[in-house]
Amino acid sequence: MVVFATSVFLLLAFIYWRTAGFMTAQTDETIEAEIAGLAEQYRGRGVNGLITIIRERVARDPNAKTIYLLTTEDFLKLAGNIETWPEGSRSESGWINFTLSSAVGWTGPERLARARIFEVQGGLRLLVGRDVDELTSLKRVIETAINWGMGITLALALLGGFLMSRSTTRRIEIINTTSRRIMNGHLSLRIPTRGTEDDFDQLAENLNQMLDRIVYLMEGIRHVSDSIAHDLRTPLTRLRNQLENTLMSVDNDEAREQAGRAVAEADQLLATFNALLRIARLETKGSSSDMKRVPLDELVSDACELYEALSEDKEQTFEQSLEAGVVIEGDRDLLFQMISNLIDNAIKYTPEHGTIGVAVRTEGEEAVFEVRDSGIGIPDEEKSQVFQRFYRVGKSRSLPGNGLGLSLVSAVAEIHKGQIVLSDTYEEEQPPGLTVAVRMPVLTRLGKRVKAIHAEQSEPANGATQAPTETGGI
Repeated sequence: MVVFATSVFLLLAFIYWRTAGFMTAQTDETIEAEIAGLAEQYRGRGVNGLITIIRERVARDPNAKTIYLLTTEDFLKLAGNIETWPEGSRSESGWINFTLSSAVGWTGPERLARARIFEVQGGLRLLVGRDVDELTSLKRVIETAINWGMGITLALALLGGFLMSRSTTRRIEIINTTSRRIMNGHLSLRIPTRGTEDDFDQLAENLNQMLDRIVYLMEGIRHVSDSIAHDLRTPLTRLRNQLENTLMSVDNDEAREQAGRAVAEADQLLATFNALLRIARLETKGSSSDMKRVPLDELVSDACELYEALSEDKEQTFEQSLEAGVVIEGDRDLLFQMISNLIDNAIKYTPEHGTIGVAVRTEGEEAVFEVRDSGIGIPDEEKSQVFQRFYRVGKSRSLPGNGLGLSLVSAVAEIHKGQIVLSDTYEEEQPPGLTVAVRMPVLTRLGKRVKAIHAEQSEPANGATQAPTETGGI
């Protein structure tokens, strides 16, 4: 807008300068022509002839468009249509601008005039000028038009700038909105184009081609990992069965111990491959056909009962705050796997005598499942990366696990249109702990029930349930 308005202002200023200069020059040329005619009369007829021609011209011009005044050296009037010599700023070339008023013997309304003064041989003084009041009025009209033109220009520039910026902002916002949805996992989306082949269309096409390439490479990597997991699961299962048969057939204690460790390692490998294949199925399918009404608080309560014994073994405080009647739509098995993974991780990464908190509540139209702990936590710079396959935080690399638990949680949450939020449990304490909140659309909610188990204040019951294996977290 500023560039456009400045350009128009410079253009109008140039037009005004050229127009006003042309009219002023035309007036000066007219005065010069009058002077040339009087000089010729003076050379041919002398002073008396000059006086006569001035009087004749004054008589022929009743409107006094041309101003004449011939005086002696003492400013005594000899001829002309004004009485006295005007006062005004005189330039070196003899030009003067003044006002026709009663001060110079003018009987009509005040007007502006421009004249040239020079001395005639014999000590006479001659003034020849023109009434420039119409020229001045025309200049004012032009100035007014230019001012209005600048005002209209600024208004049009503002309107045009607003429309252009709104159109540009709309196109950019479409790109930003689509990009955010793609970053949230909707990799099949593409930035729409208008078919105008403008810069935005070219940008959108380039971004879409880049996304196609990224998806192709990701699918290739995913296909390779899934194929490896699928192809190796069968021989690993056979190897595990053979090791188990060996474990049952040998009598040597050392050999049985080594075979037992080998079976445990095989089980861990099989669990890893099973998790990879399950994540692949979830990501490929994108939704579950077993969506039903699931009481989230009851599902979380069942998982907590399963893991309380594991928490008691580490003398941890296991707290529950479950709002009753919170119902969501989902796959019960997948939700239970997600809940189990998060609780299992919290117990695993929280030291002895630590605190585990599990909560279910509603916030607006969302059901929130939250697990908090007082464990080692996750640095802020790594919170966005922990959902990648096989990614493990540096502090947890010495602990059991394979880095697939949160990947499975992310896949399940996406199927249920949920959002996972990671935050620190404590702001000042060390270690900071971790709070994982899964937000999903809620169907109904009723009330609240609260339960707290302080494992360090009571002895574990005899025959406590062993730590989960099949349904536990990965």
